[in-house]
Amino acid sequence: MSLNTATLIYLDHAATAPVDPEIVPLMVPFFTTRFGNPSSIYQIGQDARAALDQARARIAGVLGCRSSEIVFTSGATESDNQALKGVIAAWRRSHPGTPHVITTAIEHHAVLHAADALEADGITVTRVQCDASGVIDPDAIAAAIRPETALISVMSVNNEVGSIQPITAIGAIARERGIPFHCDAVQSAGARSLNVDELDVDLLSLSAHKFYGPKGVGILYVRKGTPIEFQQQGGGQESGRRGGTENVPLIVGMAEALVRAEAHREEFVRFGASLRDNLWQRVSDEIPDAILNGPPLDGPRVTTNLNIAIPGIQGETVLLGLDMEGVAASAGSACTTGNSEPSHVLRAMGLSDELCRASLRLTVGRLNTMDQMADAADALITVVDRVRALSGPVATPR
Repeated sequence: MSLNTATLIYLDHAATAPVDPEIVPLMVPFFTTRFGNPSSIYQIGQDARAALDQARARIAGVLGCRSSEIVFTSGATESDNQALKGVIAAWRRSHPGTPHVITTAIEHHAVLHAADALEADGITVTRVQCDASGVIDPDAIAAAIRPETALISVMSVNNEVGSIQPITAIGAIARERGIPFHCDAVQSAGARSLNVDELDVDLLSLSAHKFYGPKGVGILYVRKGTPIEFQQQGGGQESGRRGGTENVPLIVGMAEALVRAEAHREEFVRFGASLRDNLWQRVSDEIPDAILNGPPLDGPRVTTNLNIAIPGIQGETVLLGLDMEGVAASAGSACTTGNSEPSHVLRAMGLSDELCRASLRLTVGRLNTMDQMADAADALITVVDRVRALSGPVATPR
């Protein structure tokens, strides 16, 4: 069975984005003619080393940091794990007692499950709750700090409801207390500033496939002087911080994708808002009991995100119907697809399990058009009407 992507309306950009076709030709030579190992001393290896160094410098330019503070990884999951586990390992080597980690109840599972693993190893973890719109209060972070707090980890933008977190305010609190601060900024590239000094972060995670780069490659920024014990030993690559031959073609593609995302950020923020707001207007007009999950559209929310609950339906049933209509969307984090548990983010925001299971996430991207928003709205309205006709009257949500 072949998939007709020419007619696909793709509304799941928070899960992954297509690779920008303009960066593919930049990667191809490093798969073929410029294939050298960057650790080798001969010319073809040094050619690869030069490309690696240039990519690192370009990424550092976007982040406003030193090139030496960039570590290449396989993606944000590895970066998140390295940040949490590495900082705690360093703390334990230099401090007596049990370290304490502060994170939030709405983090991506890459952070939450890393925190769970630390907790299973005897570390104390505090998971700060959000408000009803999915935003964390910096005062709640400050209140959770203890003398033994070794790390604070808070995402910049929530991947399910698009809520923008007050990272700069939290960073100032961490800096004042002398606590390393990690930020999972995966959903921020191309939507928010990534300048690490403006954000006041010590560690920051990114994944290339979220900003139109290739899958399987990511970044961990580590501010100079941050105590961290690197977890992947090997041949001494990445200045001894991550063993393993660097994936030069993907890194080259990632650097170009990040530079392009930053260059077009303001334009894309406006474009995303026009698409998303138009889609919501149609849906809310035609499905008047639809509920907007998360912050208001003009509030602390990225302009690409629309998360809605439609009472009386199963979100996954609607998603299957949308797929048949040529619309790709999701019920939440793509990393938990197939998990029967309701969204931990929506639960933390206070939604009932019924409304959690009735929720959809629609996230727009560069290649979407206003005509597609009209077609997607038509498809959603048709599918919801069909599902409701089969399931009977809708009960009022509580």
